[in-house]
Amino acid sequence: MKKRKLELVWDGKDEPLQVEPRILLYDKEKSYGEQNTDNMLIHGDNLLALKALETKYAGQVKCVYIDPPYNTGSAFEHYDDNFEHSTWLSLIKPRLEILRNILAENGTIWISIDDDEGHYLKVICDEIFGRVNFVSTVIWEKKFSPQNDAKWLSDSHDFILVYAKHKEVWKPNLLPRTADMDSRYKNPDNDPRGPWTSSDFTARTYSASTDYPITTPSGRVVYPTKSRSWISSKEEFERLVADNRIWFGKTGNNVPRKKTFLSEVKGGVVPMTTWRFEEVGSTQDAKKEVKLLNPEDPFATPKPEKIIQKVLTIATNPGDLVLDSFLGSGTTAAVAHKMNRRYIGIEMGDHAYTHCKVRLDKVIDGEDAGGITKAVNWQGGGGYRFYELAGTLVKLDAHGEHIISDDYDAEKLAAAVALHEGYTYAPDKACFWKQAVGSEKSYLFTTTRTITMPYLDSIAQSMKQGEFLTIMATSFSPELVKAYKNITIKNIPETLLKKCTFGVDNYDLPIIDPPQADIDEEGEGKDNYDVED
Repeated sequence: MKKRKLELVWDGKDEPLQVEPRILLYDKEKSYGEQNTDNMLIHGDNLLALKALETKYAGQVKCVYIDPPYNTGSAFEHYDDNFEHSTWLSLIKPRLEILRNILAENGTIWISIDDDEGHYLKVICDEIFGRVNFVSTVIWEKKFSPQNDAKWLSDSHDFILVYAKHKEVWKPNLLPRTADMDSRYKNPDNDPRGPWTSSDFTARTYSASTDYPITTPSGRVVYPTKSRSWISSKEEFERLVADNRIWFGKTGNNVPRKKTFLSEVKGGVVPMTTWRFEEVGSTQDAKKEVKLLNPEDPFATPKPEKIIQKVLTIATNPGDLVLDSFLGSGTTAAVAHKMNRRYIGIEMGDHAYTHCKVRLDKVIDGEDAGGITKAVNWQGGGGYRFYELAGTLVKLDAHGEHIISDDYDAEKLAAAVALHEGYTYAPDKACFWKQAVGSEKSYLFTTTRTITMPYLDSIAQSMKQGEFLTIMATSFSPELVKAYKNITIKNIPETLLKKCTFGVDNYDLPIIDPPQADIDEEGEGKDNYDVED
């Protein structure tokens, strides 16, 4: 019998995603601290920002943490959190698909959510990441006292869904041992191996081979409790006794327990799925943290720094790349910075300036005394690069025709077209028509110059055997299209218009290094592009 695919279906799920290519502009004035850094703060729509980052960062992000709108119907100041159910699902699905693509093979994604959409989110994630790659659901105790005005049950927890890119590859880091854990180890018999603790010497599953009498040092004969047996054979038990690894109590009359020495335990603790507010903070703690940073306009729904610290401790190591595409008040970026992780943070609202930037600037200056600062002994330093988004690539002229926007100079246009066509913008200074690379011998060249046969011939003559070139141009004669088998000529912006969405504030961001000059009429390049306004 053929198995049927189980799938969550909603209105609009399969509608094609339309994206207008836009570029990411480095803003030196808004950037802060050291600029020789991979840290990025991006102001723009996160779907299209992720789409633009997808090619460059595919398989490179070790940990994604996102805290999307919960769709609770609440009127949050900084997020639209009152979507229709199907709209929320359509919002989250394409973002998750891109986030999976940028995850490293041993990477993980952590998604904060609550009951309103949590179970639907689980089904979507099963579809996108694969059910076999589901790691666990973490329960965060966000409140420590009941809400007396609750209509039904007082909500005291949120979830964090955890998925791995490949579960069989990813291994979580152990959490550091705490002083409280170590305090449980004592040394009542002055064992030279140091402090130890004892554990039950019986097993739940009965086995006749390990059911035998034991005589304690006091002479009392003891047996395992009913339906249980000892955890080892009699020979192994005698070896443990000889090595002083069995504890019979101070008087030698107790049932045996096995000794475990502090010096022999793992260097850390296996993470658990219930995170109490005492260890990772509550919503009250989070609000106190953001009020210290921005008392006049605190972010409405922050997460405490400790909870992000725990995620990054389990999922990353120093130097790993972390991404948060719903950056909010900047908590993930701030914690990643303090923990010496690289990071990319994306925010679309003005609080990218008023909250995220302000917070990160204080972290870099060593003026953020809250959150995990003392725990990690953060003293300040480092930096980030701030990126803004260019405007739309095309606009309507006075006659209602689509034309390239005046905002797009040669560099911006070439980068945007490369992004749209699936090429990596990487200008070759030695060859003007090698603006973008599709494969080892496949290139893209964008120009607003009229393509003539002599101009095309000059390009073809400079090409090596096995190389292929796509030229995106605004004007050329139809007979040129078939002039060379290894050269394809397309129109701009007509080709783009087939897939662009207009009148919507969307962003799509390649990351570019500026070229330097123009190309002369004969095709002899002084730099790496050929575009005129």
